[in-house]
Amino acid sequence: MIVFSKKMKNINVWKVLSISLLVFIIGSGALYLCRDNLFRQGYKLVDELGGNVFPSAILSIATTDTLVVKPTDNHILGNPKSGFIIRLRAPRANSKVRITLAKTPFFEESVSEFILEESKTFYQIFPDVIWNYDALRNNNQAVPVSVSVEVELNGTKLGQTVRTYSVRSINECLLGYVDSKQRFHDTGIFFAAYVNEEHPMIDKLLREALNTRLVNRFVGYQFNNPVLVDKQVYALWNVLQKRNFKYSSVSTSSLSSNVVFSQRVRTLDDALESSQVNCVDGSVLFASLLRAINIDPILVRMPGHMFVGYYLDKKHSKRDFLETTMIGDVNLDEFFPDERLDSTMVGKSQNEMSLLTFKKSKEYANRVFEKNLPALKAHQRFYMYLEISKEVRGKIQPIGK
Repeated sequence: MIVFSKKMKNINVWKVLSISLLVFIIGSGALYLCRDNLFRQGYKLVDELGGNVFPSAILSIATTDTLVVKPTDNHILGNPKSGFIIRLRAPRANSKVRITLAKTPFFEESVSEFILEESKTFYQIFPDVIWNYDALRNNNQAVPVSVSVEVELNGTKLGQTVRTYSVRSINECLLGYVDSKQRFHDTGIFFAAYVNEEHPMIDKLLREALNTRLVNRFVGYQFNNPVLVDKQVYALWNVLQKRNFKYSSVSTSSLSSNVVFSQRVRTLDDALESSQVNCVDGSVLFASLLRAINIDPILVRMPGHMFVGYYLDKKHSKRDFLETTMIGDVNLDEFFPDERLDSTMVGKSQNEMSLLTFKKSKEYANRVFEKNLPALKAHQRFYMYLEISKEVRGKIQPIGK
């Protein structure tokens, strides 16, 4: 019995030792595997704009240091202007990440490498994007595109992720977005991208305006004379009316989202080719002409409407506003129902009618501006007072087409 008991004890000791050794080996291996991410640590392909890509936003800041859509979280790597985000947790300090972004019709293949310095920290990594700017500029309708990424962490491949994005039309301007923390960000500054004082057609329009002989030349603020500034502005108004622009209320976007808000805007090419403008189209078109003759324009926006303003002197001490929808063939009685203006225009020449609508346009726009001034000063959502100044132009470039 004693011999049998000793044998049982020896067997139990070996069992305990064996189990302990096995647990140690499994634990050490698991620790090693987790540390080196061999269990395929996950990553996410995300973005700030709900799976939407706005060509107008990309083109307008491509050559500037401007960052309009800003990252929500800390620990940022790469260039946030790229838009695509790889969200990844560093398993250990100084982890190495390699990200391959596959080619699409809108950008070339790219490979980006980063060092994650802090251990057990979530990083927002923005890989390099080699944009095809011509493809973005020529995209006139929203199209889906599959974005494919492959991530390698510390020499281990984490697999491929594919996500479908919507590349919006060049005519869609990003008005604002709601970030992951449910905070709204106004991005109305992107309207400045549609103000294109460098367009080749600008010189032709200015030549047509000079041919009316309403002014002999465009001198901007050179003589510091508000009356002369106003005459130059009227010459631009007159020449656009001579081109028989029609008012068109098409401004809605096909985008339906609780994350991003956008509005359709005709580029200068589109407006001139179609001879159609809505309040936004007319405002950015007129602002383009004003900047071309060195008069500083203002874009004033409120929910559902926009009009243009301009400073009458270089010091910006005086300003005026224009209701640009009145450039087109509109019923003035809709703007001034008590004055019966349309009946008084019978028999008037084109220039007389143009001058009348110019004056009434200023009267109406100034009245609307004063009414909405408190909301503009309070920076309420979708209210905007945007001077297209040298500072703004340094941030947002014309997108052209």
